[in-house]
Amino acid sequence: MQSPHRTLLAAQAALLALACTLPLAHAAGDTNAQAQLQRWSAAAGAPANAERGRVFFTSRHGGEWSCASCHGSVPTTPARHASTGKTVAPLAPAFNPERFTDTAKSDKWFRRNCKDVLSRECTAAEKADVLAWLVQLKP
Repeated sequence: MQSPHRTLLAAQAALLALACTLPLAHAAGDTNAQAQLQRWSAAAGAPANAERGRVFFTSRHGGEWSCASCHGSVPTTPARHASTGKTVAPLAPAFNPERFTDTAKSDKWFRRNCKDVLSRECTAAEKADVLAWLVQLKP
């Protein structure tokens, strides 16, 4: 018969082995554009509006830039960043399947880009609207 101490160690080792096989929360590939859209729509407390998202994306909001300044007016092809000149991959998920598949990365880039365009973070409704427009862009 095993001692209680050995039984506990064996159980802990089994739990650790199981934990190492589970995906980390908010790791790359943890979501998709539709799930992000649902998350932001729920946080906004209202359904997203694709047309409002298109207008938001292509408009300047009192500053020098719009989202389109770096992502292109219709973000289905690579574009150039307005200040760095670096290539920006297509933002629309149908044209770049990696977009909006990582919750942490999506949150980070929305936060950073909204501060550049709006001088503040985007609201959940603004994110939902923009994403509603982006997901309806198809090849």
